[in-house]
Amino acid sequence: MTAAIASPASDSRAGILFMVLGMSLFTFNDALGKWLVADYSIAVVMAVRSLFAVAILMPFVTRQGLRRVFGGGRTGFHLLRVACVTGEMGLFYLAVRHLPLANVMTIYMAAPLMVTALSVVLLREKVGWRRWAAVLVGFGGVVMVLNPTGDFELMPSLIALLGTFVFSVGLITTRMLRESSSLTLVSYQTFGALFAGGVALPVAWTPPATMTDFLLLGLLGVVALSAHVAMNRSLQISPAAVVVPFQYVSIVWAVALDLLVWGTAPTARMLLGAAVIIGSGLFIFYREQAVQQGAAAEAGASPSRET
Repeated sequence: MTAAIASPASDSRAGILFMVLGMSLFTFNDALGKWLVADYSIAVVMAVRSLFAVAILMPFVTRQGLRRVFGGGRTGFHLLRVACVTGEMGLFYLAVRHLPLANVMTIYMAAPLMVTALSVVLLREKVGWRRWAAVLVGFGGVVMVLNPTGDFELMPSLIALLGTFVFSVGLITTRMLRESSSLTLVSYQTFGALFAGGVALPVAWTPPATMTDFLLLGLLGVVALSAHVAMNRSLQISPAAVVVPFQYVSIVWAVALDLLVWGTAPTARMLLGAAVIIGSGLFIFYREQAVQQGAAAEAGASPSRET
């Protein structure tokens, strides 16, 4: 009997399912984190979730060898990325203590806009006027979301915006470390978060009230790792242009969880801002795809100029 050959269509469907699964896991994880930081310090949440994640990673790290996982060079950039990932995590949890989950996640959806702007400064990339226009329109959507309920909460909103900026710098750093393996990147950030949470524990320790709470704190790390695996698998088997738009399913889940768990309904202003941010992000993504394809088609000729 001949073996069946997977078609591109089936690969795309599988990639979409993995992306939806990964983003759904991330959103449910963020909702669980919002629930837990109401009773526990951010240091406790970070330390316990990272401890469980490290326990899962250790067999893979041991099999590869510490030197191979952590000894690939560019340590400074890895540490910068660890600082960004850890700092962003703390800022996210601090923001969702005071704001609805959907509002914070919508602000975080502005990360592609910030990455586009930062890539000009940090990576010396060329960005044409179309993408700059999309960035400006997208930031207009961010302004809408920063005041979604009419009761402007300045500090939590600014914290979420700062977290988005730090997250964007982390994405830029990840791009600079593209030659590193997924295991190396995940191991650095997980051990880094464990170290950061552990350092802060002496002044922020709140013992879990029950074993259930302790396991829920640990579940954060397990689910986050599972979400990373699902997203990576999605991008491995399907073109980015097919699966990336499905990242925005997280907004749908966040709105639903806000409504079901905390009884917080989205406002028209928040939904409009989310639509503007998502639309701008998708335009930038597809424009970048078009520019890259054009550059590849003209390989060997003079660099193409975006108009």
